[in-house]
Amino acid sequence: MLRLSLLRHAKSSWKNPGVADVDRSLSSRGRVAAPRMGEAIEERDLIPDLVLCSTARRTRETYDLVSEGWEPPPAVEYREGLYHAAPDSLLDIVREQMPETGHLMLIGHNPGFQIFGYDLIGRGPLHARERLSAKFPTCGLLVVDFNEGQWADIRYGAGELSLFLVPADLGLTPSPIDP
Repeated sequence: MLRLSLLRHAKSSWKNPGVADVDRSLSSRGRVAAPRMGEAIEERDLIPDLVLCSTARRTRETYDLVSEGWEPPPAVEYREGLYHAAPDSLLDIVREQMPETGHLMLIGHNPGFQIFGYDLIGRGPLHARERLSAKFPTCGLLVVDFNEGQWADIRYGAGELSLFLVPADLGLTPSPIDP
């Protein structure tokens, strides 16, 4: 069995409109949600073997906060190709992975993550699939399992939704004013 986790970056800051999109940092809300999501990942024994992370500042900061308590930490690679990647590009990245990676995590962006994740799922709890089709919130985690033995064989519709966890599920609610 192969497991793919998609973690959308935590909430980013819009305080400085002059900053390039790729250079936006996390907001205070994102800095609270990311470590809590990391704890939830650890509590559920979902620490991946390998993390592929977008090079955008907000995704790198998300990874740093999510993984701060993970022992041992997984291998991590930063990939420019994950920055606002389209679903077919994400599928190509997944298919390139080596068979010894049993659990792969991608940290990246919407709208690609939501479309890609939804298109991978062929089975799983209907309520979770409906939630995913409606919204993939910041710092949300989607876990999809595959019966295939090789990443190169992964295809749309072949996955089973194992978990869709969002910050609100952890008791974290958006603040009315988020700097």
